[in-house]
Amino acid sequence: MNDALRFALMLLVMSGVTYLIRLLPLLFVRKRIKSVFLRSFLHYVPYAVLATIAFPAIIFSTGHLESGIVATAVCVLLAYKNRGIMLVSLGGILSALLVELILLL
Repeated sequence: MNDALRFALMLLVMSGVTYLIRLLPLLFVRKRIKSVFLRSFLHYVPYAVLATIAFPAIIFSTGHLESGIVATAVCVLLAYKNRGIMLVSLGGILSALLVELILLL
C-alpha cells in the first residue's frame, strides 16, 4: 500500500470516528436533559478537556520547567483578576521570557 493511499484511508477513518462522536448523542438523546447535575457536568466538560490538553503543553513549551511554571502562574493570576485575554497572554509570554533570560545568566 503506497503512502498516499494509506494517508487517505487513515484520514477517512479519523473523519468517520470524529463524525460519529458528534452524531451519536444527537441520535440517542432526543429529549432535553432535565437533570441539573448532568447539565452542569456537560457544561464544564469542554473546559476540562481543553485544560487537560493545554496544561502540559503550556508547562513544557519553554526551555526550562521553571519558566513554564512561572508563566502559568502569571496567566492564572491575571485571568483570576479578570484581565483581558491579550493581557493574560502577554503576561505569560513576558514572564516566561524574563525567567528564561535570568536562567541563562
